[in-house]
Amino acid sequence: MITVKHTNELTPKELIDILKERVKVFVVEQNCPYQEVDDDDYDDLHVCLIEDGQLKAYTRIIDKGDHITFGRVLVVKEFRKNGLGEKIVAATIDEIKQRFPKQPIQIQAQAYLQKFYEQFGFKAISDVYLEDNIPHLDMLLNF
Repeated sequence: MITVKHTNELTPKELIDILKERVKVFVVEQNCPYQEVDDDDYDDLHVCLIEDGQLKAYTRIIDKGDHITFGRVLVVKEFRKNGLGEKIVAATIDEIKQRFPKQPIQIQAQAYLQKFYEQFGFKAISDVYLEDNIPHLDMLLNF
């Protein structure tokens, strides 16, 4: 089941589950010490794929005014390789289309995922650059 909630709609358990998985993936697994929880977390939308009461995949959506972005895309380690990445990204794009019609979506993608995002219609709009020592590129999806 996909749920979408604003930060202030999350229960304490939901918020802690999300933040635990984000830190596990983006700080611990990627060996990348940085301020993972940031000010955007006060006012964003959390897209969660939950099955059997357990968070399995996640993204967050942020309204940047002139465009929408999403990030922190993750699939919990034990559920990877089951198509949940595609499922959560498709659900995130659908949610953005509903809430922010005709707004472009611009993301910072890890460079190795360029082809993954291209399957959803994203196009690279920058060269590869380092963000926290991880190769990234900016990608755009227009409607």
